[in-house]
Amino acid sequence: MKVIVFGGSGMVGQAALRACLLDPEVSNVLMIGRSPTGTMDQKVRELTLPDVGDLSKVEDQVRGYDACFWCLGVASAGMTEAEYRRVTYDLTLRAAQTLSRLNPEMTFVYVSGAGTDSTEHGRAMWARVKGQTENALLRLPFHAAFMFRPGIIQPMHGIRSKTRSYRVLYALLRPFLFLVRLASPDSMTCTDHVGRAMIRVAREGAPKPLIGTREINALGM
Repeated sequence: MKVIVFGGSGMVGQAALRACLLDPEVSNVLMIGRSPTGTMDQKVRELTLPDVGDLSKVEDQVRGYDACFWCLGVASAGMTEAEYRRVTYDLTLRAAQTLSRLNPEMTFVYVSGAGTDSTEHGRAMWARVKGQTENALLRLPFHAAFMFRPGIIQPMHGIRSKTRSYRVLYALLRPFLFLVRLASPDSMTCTDHVGRAMIRVAREGAPKPLIGTREINALGM
């Protein structure tokens, strides 16, 4: 299986990359981002673009892939809805439209988040925009598309979030993660489960397109 990973320097992107490197059935990984991750592995090739939504000049390099893991995202704090939409919706859809045209047999996995609003009309700005993005991706002519909605993600194996506020939150929560998992197992997953679950749905599919934390944990065991 040949996989494209967007946002490989973030926490979920690192999880996806690690899972790909460990899976013997993944033969090639194309990392696309604004800056190189510096990953040194014979499976991996990196493509650095100033605008990762614009694949028009590299179409020949993104053909022939079986799956795409979209792990690119930003925190909405301090952003207007228009600004957040440009990064979350517009950028994602521009790239996805190109990939669906070039790779009609591709499975597209988009990492969203728990609380995403499929109705597109809720009060939370980020949830509305994420919901709009999910709905638009599901309408594209991919072979299959899956929307991952994880809750709390416990980083494993030295993986760290690029977002400072998330790093602080994980540091504060670390002593209590066991209790959180015990009290509410469906609200929490880990980077290992997320990465393995992405590969599994790309390879085997899943009964429904919206994949919550419970399903992520089951798929990623």
